[in-house]
Amino acid sequence: MARFSSRTSAEAVVAAPRQAIWDVLVDPDLVARLTPFLKRITADGDRWRWEMSGLDVLGLKVAPSFTERMVFDDLERIEFHHEPPPGTKERSGVEGWYQLTDVGAGTHLATSLEITLDLPLPKVSSPAVTAAMKGVMGTMGDRFSKNLLDHLGITT
Repeated sequence: MARFSSRTSAEAVVAAPRQAIWDVLVDPDLVARLTPFLKRITADGDRWRWEMSGLDVLGLKVAPSFTERMVFDDLERIEFHHEPPPGTKERSGVEGWYQLTDVGAGTHLATSLEITLDLPLPKVSSPAVTAAMKGVMGTMGDRFSKNLLDHLGITT
């Protein structure tokens, strides 16, 4: 089993009030609906369990699940820290944040996250696995952005 990580960040000005974007990001059911490859999010207080649908990484089918401690700084920042329930070990996790700031008639939305996966692949395959992870993360980000704008009624 080898550990692989990939990091991404993005930012955009969204022509919507900060409250409208915040309301989406703090709703686990809505986030799951808007995010491709995400089957469901189960919230238990400030712990959210994220369950991905099957992904193909170098011919290996994986369906990562991970538990995140969500930290909410009202209308400004959401942090997520990988924190499995006591006594459990998870083979995947995410560390990251969303930042919301008023700008003009919209909201500056920035995000950064790092995904880590333990996979039964040799460490030497790291460049190929990392490239595959970046591809999936890019697709997820692009489609989430489109779905968010559609949900907010914003046409581009």
